[in-house]
Amino acid sequence: MNKRYGNKNIRKIENDYVRTADLQMEKLTKRKIGLRRRLTTFFIIASVVIVSLISTLYNQNQRLSEKEAEKEKMLAELQEMKEEQERLKLQIKKLEDDEYIAKLARKEYFLSDDGEIIFNIPKDERDKDKDKEEDHNDE
Repeated sequence: MNKRYGNKNIRKIENDYVRTADLQMEKLTKRKIGLRRRLTTFFIIASVVIVSLISTLYNQNQRLSEKEAEKEKMLAELQEMKEEQERLKLQIKKLEDDEYIAKLARKEYFLSDDGEIIFNIPKDERDKDKDKEEDHNDE
């Protein structure tokens, strides 16, 4: 008990009041230690929960951005399909027209009407490009 005061010439008073005060100090010290342990445990658990929540939030944001990119891709594909569908509907309408079928047969299969003569003229590159443009305009 002399360790508390550090000097060997000083003795501690041994009475009920001092013992009660020492017990109260010990209880207070134990309470402080217990409080520190509880707070440390609380902060460790809170840190783990916060880290897991942040990780979950990050993963969800990443998945959301992937889904949005996929959605944009699908919308672009849908738009292309709608354009293709419109083009095909126009082609169907044209194929219902007898004059268009006759023109197509003359051009693609070199068929002719009565009294027509077909001349096959070799095409150079510029004419090929011009014909392709006409084909696209016909469709």
